[in-house]
Amino acid sequence: MSDRKNEGLTKLGSEMNSYESDYNPELLETFSNKHPENDYFVKFNCPEFTSLCPITGQPDFATITISYVPDKVLVESKSLKLYLFSFRNHGDFHEDCVNIIMKDLIAKLSPKYIEVTGKFLPRGGISIDPYCNYGKPETRWESIAWERMTRHDMYPERVDNR
Repeated sequence: MSDRKNEGLTKLGSEMNSYESDYNPELLETFSNKHPENDYFVKFNCPEFTSLCPITGQPDFATITISYVPDKVLVESKSLKLYLFSFRNHGDFHEDCVNIIMKDLIAKLSPKYIEVTGKFLPRGGISIDPYCNYGKPETRWESIAWERMTRHDMYPERVDNR
């Protein structure tokens, strides 16, 4: 418990959670990486992401996948869950949502590498799967990000009826 207090984590272990339904990046909390000398991936899957179409106000549903290589800090998973929930009444296009998520995490974590994918359920007969990534400038991760972007979705999945 004292480690959590020292890290400034307020959401983990708290039973007094407020599920904000308006976009709020301030919900994100971090803790120290005990292995900053190692390169390793941390992956989150959020199969119940919701946001709103900015034009019609209709709900959009997606699985958001976040995969990153931490540097000095990691995102605390409960705060990430509350942050992603805060998109519930946020009106933005699918492509904007994944880029906003990535940029907020870059600002909070300064990761070596990060990628965010959205697999949105079809509406009007079309599904949209935006992908974005980032590699820390002037590191090997910058070129890895470019390589992953140029090879992204070379072998797309079969989409039946997601």
